Amino acid sequence: MYTATITKQEIQAKIDLKTKPLGALGALEKLAFQIASVQDTLSPQLVSPHIIVFAASHGIASEGVSAYPSEVTPQMVLNFIGGGAAINVFTRQHGIGLLLVDAGVDYDFGKNEKLVDAKVGFGTKSFLQQPAMTGAECRQSLEKGAELVRQVQETGCNVIGFGEMGIGNTSSASVIMSRLLDRPISECAGKGTGLDDDQLAKKIAVLTQALEYHQNTGNDPESVLATFGGFEIAMMCGAMREAARLGMLVLVDGFIASVSYLVALKMDPGVQRNAVFCHQSNEKGHRLLLESLESEALLKLDMRLGEGTGCALAYPLLQSAVAFLNEMASFESAGVSQKAEN
Repeated sequence: MYTATITKQEIQAKIDLKTKPLGALGALEKLAFQIASVQDTLSPQLVSPHIIVFAASHGIASEGVSAYPSEVTPQMVLNFIGGGAAINVFTRQHGIGLLLVDAGVDYDFGKNEKLVDAKVGFGTKSFLQQPAMTGAECRQSLEKGAELVRQVQETGCNVIGFGEMGIGNTSSASVIMSRLLDRPISECAGKGTGLDDDQLAKKIAVLTQALEYHQNTGNDPESVLATFGGFEIAMMCGAMREAARLGMLVLVDGFIASVSYLVALKMDPGVQRNAVFCHQSNEKGHRLLLESLESEALLKLDMRLGEGTGCALAYPLLQSAVAFLNEMASFESAGVSQKAEN
């Protein structure tokens, strides 16, 4: 059981007594409060930030639910390895460590020092008429995600973000959201990587059929994850839970990562304290998901790329939140008069 030694009142007082009107730094103040609370200190630090990108192939992609063919998944992993993807660019820009993980891509990459081989299988099954993965595969994915976080944390890292790559994974995430939040699939499923209206209608029809087929499957989070999830979604879920358990800040990327977080939250409500939602995706269901979680994202840039890019772009805001809390003068230290009392 977590027990704080620094009170909420102490943290808020330090924020309020900075040389500014109350609340003048808006969301940065909430962020600073959260970081200080998670780290249980009035002088928080961000150490060795990392982003883990999990990649996996999805059987549901064979049902025509994506604008891109499934071979794009291994092609993009090779792009990550080559350093040419958006996440490579942004992590380099902001000095963030990047860990690339093959959670279950339908491709043999061989041995590569730039890719962690955590392959559970060569892609999930199509959940249209069978579970995407077995219970054992789901548990293996959860455990492997936790193991990878422990390895990163041993480097001193105390802030970690998560991204994904997997053609078809917006479909997987949409049905998980629909089942766990009891929302119509039409509200959860969007255009993904660029479907037109007719293709979106087909996607929703396929996912509706899948939900009907599995209507008697259990609604507990692990069963839903095994039935509809991807290896990367499950691995990310396990990673988020472990990162929160270890007291790390958990940076949540876009729609797919937020659905992984939703599953983690259903399994372990304690992850909420550590989670920072980095950006609101342009994917249809993400806004509704954030609303249901009563959470707001730091950024809204109409992005829908995945890869953890929102985490990388939001990280400088965490740096600014910590910097003002640690370095900004107080009214007393600066000799500045506070607001007059009426």
